[in-house]
Amino acid sequence: MHSVLRRRLPVAAAVIMLAAGAGATAALPASATAARSAAPHATFKPPRIKHVWVILLENESFGFTFGAGGKREAPFLAKTLPSRGALLTRYFGIGHHSLDNYIALASGQAPDIQTGKDCKTYSDFTVAAVGPFTGTTSLGQVPGDGCVYPSSVKTIGNQLSGKGLSWKAYEQQMGVNPARDGTTSTSHGPACGHPPVGSADLTQVQHPANDSYATRHDPFVYFHSVIDNQSFCNAHVVSLTPLAGNLAHTATTPNYSFITPDTCADGHDETCTNGQKGGLVQANAFLKTWVPKITNSPAYKANGLIIITFDESESLSDSTACCGEKVSTGNTDPSHPNADKPGIQGPGGGRVGAVLLSPFIKPGTHSTVAYNQYSLLRSVEDLFGLSHLGDARQTQVHSFGRDVYTRPRG
Repeated sequence: MHSVLRRRLPVAAAVIMLAAGAGATAALPASATAARSAAPHATFKPPRIKHVWVILLENESFGFTFGAGGKREAPFLAKTLPSRGALLTRYFGIGHHSLDNYIALASGQAPDIQTGKDCKTYSDFTVAAVGPFTGTTSLGQVPGDGCVYPSSVKTIGNQLSGKGLSWKAYEQQMGVNPARDGTTSTSHGPACGHPPVGSADLTQVQHPANDSYATRHDPFVYFHSVIDNQSFCNAHVVSLTPLAGNLAHTATTPNYSFITPDTCADGHDETCTNGQKGGLVQANAFLKTWVPKITNSPAYKANGLIIITFDESESLSDSTACCGEKVSTGNTDPSHPNADKPGIQGPGGGRVGAVLLSPFIKPGTHSTVAYNQYSLLRSVEDLFGLSHLGDARQTQVHSFGRDVYTRPRG
């Protein structure tokens, strides 16, 4: 989500970013592994990864994060991590603002009017005919508008549970103020934080100095398939506190972990509510704390994968996209029937980049293959042998291939 708390890119920087997002690959970092972008997905079988961590940061462009500004403000993110893993130089958000990208990562559902505005009211999604679509489209999109999807719409969490695999969404600062975020108290701490359906999302209007949890950055609570079963939601949507203990043993490490820093630590707030400098400085500090904890865990060392990316580009003028996303006149596209322009001013959420770390990735890998949030979802589904949800099933959306997994293991 963009807000008055966030900075704007200078015009010159925005112009440079848009040029890069339009496909100026000549300016991208060169490496020996860039050549692997040729046919990276043909007959490719993903490595035997059994544990995945997704860390989602906020509101920054590729040009800033991995350019001079990011290397100055966030050297661990911009320099150290790419040197230890893979930098995806053409990775895109699918919309503006925040929630639509989070929803896409969890379920493959494309933006609608309300999720494209971050759902300030936590309203039910109303299924309704849109354009030529009177039912679920060929790409699994549900026509209509709203925020909390009906129980028929599944998330990757539901998929994993259905296959007997473990997962958790770790939400930093959830439960600091249950009256603000609607959390439930459990034996393992606060869980399943969300407003009552139909009420205002107080995390978007109340900003106390000690609490920066944002419901809109917690995608799994926007699905009745998760929240209608209180014990299921309590077990899977938790605060960040249990993460360190869960990492101590492979048996207690979820197969899939979705990690959401609070709005200070994820880089969203330029000035945090406690007065600290925010932006990439805080995101860098969060990663310096938590990435080593993950990479030192037995589950990661055996067969892990960490994916770090952003929800959307900082500038709303960057609505570039990849992977077949386009403006749909009259909502006639089965991949996004509920919004003509998922990026408000265009088809996507802009170029943000991503960094991946794994024992299956050679340090210093660079990929120039185009990916987006649906690609990330599809990639995780393929690792765990799951079917493809929503727009992750588009034929032009590819899983991470041999351009990313550059160190095969037995």
